Amino acid sequence: MSEIVTTADVLDGAPRIEGRRIGVHHIAKRIIDAGESTEQVAADYDLDIADVHRALVYYYDHPDEMREVQTNSVSDDLTVVRGPDDLDEEAQQQA
Repeated sequence: MSEIVTTADVLDGAPRIEGRRIGVHHIAKRIIDAGESTEQVAADYDLDIADVHRALVYYYDHPDEMREVQTNSVSDDLTVVRGPDDLDEEAQQQA
């Protein structure tokens, strides 16, 4: 099971899964905001389910930090691309 770490030069210092560029906020957005299952998120990111739960615990234990990360994140207009079908759908929407 991986730890949650912060490194200034990775994800602009946002908390993330150790050894990965997967931020706690990425996991929280997919599960909390998009309603995806922990199993699906773990499979998509090739993580243990325990790592996904650890990220959610961190998210809820550090609400002020996570609000700041979300405020400073790129854009809420971005969508999660899970595979080629999502790219095709996005391209059709832009056309």
